[in-house]
Amino acid sequence: MALESRMVPLGTPMPDVALPDLDGNRRRLREYADGQPLLIVFACNHCPYVRWVEALLGELVVEQQIGTVAINSNDAAAYPEDGPDGMREQMVRADWQFPYLVDDSQQVARDFGAVCTPDFFLFGAEGLLVYRGAFDSSTPKNGQPLTGDLLREAITAARAGQTPPEPHRPSMGCGIKWKA
Repeated sequence: MALESRMVPLGTPMPDVALPDLDGNRRRLREYADGQPLLIVFACNHCPYVRWVEALLGELVVEQQIGTVAINSNDAAAYPEDGPDGMREQMVRADWQFPYLVDDSQQVARDFGAVCTPDFFLFGAEGLLVYRGAFDSSTPKNGQPLTGDLLREAITAARAGQTPPEPHRPSMGCGIKWKA
């Protein structure tokens, strides 16, 4: 069942968290910001909504030269395709040139207020949330073209030190697969 993102309040500070990457090295999210806007994407390998945007997301991140981190918070025991091997395969398939971190405890998803995949959170240079919402108006079956326009416009505004004008369209995707 598809869910919409929670629409966390703008201005919310980026949680100061560290997670392991696919090699087991712990990484602090703030190390990827470096005084610039930072895009955090809650993703997974099996979700058709993520698969719908993953290749264009990889291209958009390179085009926009935006610091980006993907986080997988799904229960990999219940969904093995979302485990490290599936994540590596996804990075290759989608040509993701950004880190993909593992939130095994699922606490980071809770800290962010993430509920679906994909769920996009864009933080401005000062570490405050400036956009949370959809990649664009498309979904795998709604017939709308995949463009990335909503996220692209948000990144442009964040780079200019602005908050993208509301209303922000909620992201839609598979619910995070929570552990029992």
